Amino acid sequence: FCERFSYYGMKTVLVLYFKYFIGWDNDLSTTIYHTFVALCYLTPILGAIIADSWLGKFKTIVYLSIVYTIGQVIMAISAIHDITDTNRDGTPDNRTFHIAMSMLGLMLIALGTGGIKPCVAAFGGDQFEEHQEKQRSTFFSIFYLSINAGSLLSTLITPILRAQECGIYSKQSCFPLAFGVPAALMVVALLVFVAGHNMYTIESPKGNILLRVMKCIGFAIKNRFSHRSKQYPKREHWMDWADEKYDKLLIAQVKMVLKVLFLYIPLPMFWALFDQQGSRWTLQATTMDGNFGAFVI
Repeated sequence: FCERFSYYGMKTVLVLYFKYFIGWDNDLSTTIYHTFVALCYLTPILGAIIADSWLGKFKTIVYLSIVYTIGQVIMAISAIHDITDTNRDGTPDNRTFHIAMSMLGLMLIALGTGGIKPCVAAFGGDQFEEHQEKQRSTFFSIFYLSINAGSLLSTLITPILRAQECGIYSKQSCFPLAFGVPAALMVVALLVFVAGHNMYTIESPKGNILLRVMKCIGFAIKNRFSHRSKQYPKREHWMDWADEKYDKLLIAQVKMVLKVLFLYIPLPMFWALFDQQGSRWTLQATTMDGNFGAFVI
């Protein structure tokens, strides 16, 4: 709950921070926003490799959560305009400092949130024995309920926090509060997670399965093209050319993964449009009438 609140809460007001605090135009704000989101979904590959090859899931979650928390704290600090507001006019005088801090914070957040993504659910699954299907099912129901509750509440609460006014010399939109609350929740999440370490089932790293899969696919392709002559019998599936070096279970699992990946082909188009909510749709909303009866959106 806390981690998802932290991520989506910060992300909800990020493009507004770029536009109104940093002073970027809509196009640059949108570009940086989507670059950050893309990094958040690329770093899970790195997190999975680290967990499988060296640290294991528990240590990966702890170490990258620390990185994540530091990134959130840096973002909150970067949004304090009084740090460089020497003439006390309500705007930062050294934008380079705030931009550098923001980019550093976002890179750490992308590494942290992406790095723990492949580990959290898998670590939860490790806590159950094979015969505990009912308990595992209950856990994941609560787990995903908490994730979505954190995401939902953050998108409602964080804009309210940003709308507050704060500052030492002049009152401005309170981006430090909007970023500070998610940072505080990440600290809470990290402390709670570490506090329960004696109760966890912690499994050791079992090797980089991603590397094994890539080598298996590469060997199958290489072997297939080196046996193109008609004198070699055809095989049912091109991955079967890897059976000279790899066991049949791994080959069968790779086949299943490839079939599933085929379904993922149209997904980039969907998510490219879906994530416009946090950039172009948000920027469009700033030009609209927010009065809704007695409420102001």
